[in-house]
Amino acid sequence: MDVPLWLFYVNTFKNIVHLNKLQNTVGQYESHTAFTLPGLYRVVHGIDVFDPKFNIVSPGADMCIYFPYSNKEKRLTALHGSIEELLFDPQQNDEHIGTLSDRSKPLIFSMARLDRVKNMTGLVECYAKNTKLRELANLVIVAGYIDVKNSKDREEMEEIEKMHGLIKEYKLDGEFRWIAAQTNRARNGELYRYIADTKGIFVQPAFYEAFGLTVVEAMTCGLPTFATCHGGPAEIIENGISGFHIDPYHPDQTSELLATFFLRCKEDPSYWTKISDGGLKRIYERYTWKIYSERLMTLAGVYGFWKYASKLERRETRRYLEMFYILKFRELVKSVPLASDD
Repeated sequence: MDVPLWLFYVNTFKNIVHLNKLQNTVGQYESHTAFTLPGLYRVVHGIDVFDPKFNIVSPGADMCIYFPYSNKEKRLTALHGSIEELLFDPQQNDEHIGTLSDRSKPLIFSMARLDRVKNMTGLVECYAKNTKLRELANLVIVAGYIDVKNSKDREEMEEIEKMHGLIKEYKLDGEFRWIAAQTNRARNGELYRYIADTKGIFVQPAFYEAFGLTVVEAMTCGLPTFATCHGGPAEIIENGISGFHIDPYHPDQTSELLATFFLRCKEDPSYWTKISDGGLKRIYERYTWKIYSERLMTLAGVYGFWKYASKLERRETRRYLEMFYILKFRELVKSVPLASDD
């Protein structure tokens, strides 16, 4: 069946507008399904955006482990000794390398796997090239192995070697600390809060992130968060209100945004608190386990009904989900102007 030209333009518009705005919804996955040059070329491949597997409920962080830095009664102060050793022990070994000469500076913190898509080396290079940012804050990352001999993954080995190269090239010792991957969740939770005590920030620089659990964890601990605009964090964070979006493909802009934030906080310390509180407000509104469980039970009821009433044939499921799609986007379609010669 031929698609009307006006619908062609509507679909194109929606793909652009919602590419980085909607996570785990039809809008995001349409961008992977179709590429359109109106009137010239259209490519469609096999992702079925109406498949039930794309109805995903966004999880929250475990609030027994991840809770605000301001909750002094729950703080795990017994872990502060080992955290300070992780961050400031001058000894160089397989668990941490690099030193932080000026402990009065706030900390830029990031934690992720050490592979290409997570872009941890990109964050280090972004920081290293901005002299102003290096004067304002230290950088701490938790990622992968430090000794390339300990890794068996080719991609990770390349990133390890690249990281060591950046440390030498930009002479980062004194301003940069690299800590090997940590598995103690309780200490990781307190580490976020310890970074918050320094009036630091969390940065998630991935080229693409499907959801962004570390983003939720950092925000739940009250840490102002800067995260990739490609994927889930674009929905988690309201830019400029509960955190900031960064584009990993434009590292110079990212480093300037970070430097501007620290300069503003230096002039007005309440600004750090404002973004921290905005992040916590966003978490309590959208990303708690209570909200997660309620949404999950709703979906379980919906699909439980279909399993009882039919064999969940694809045709029936698609019609059912298409109904919600039409209800959700019908008003959006009305807002898009029709194409004209002008």
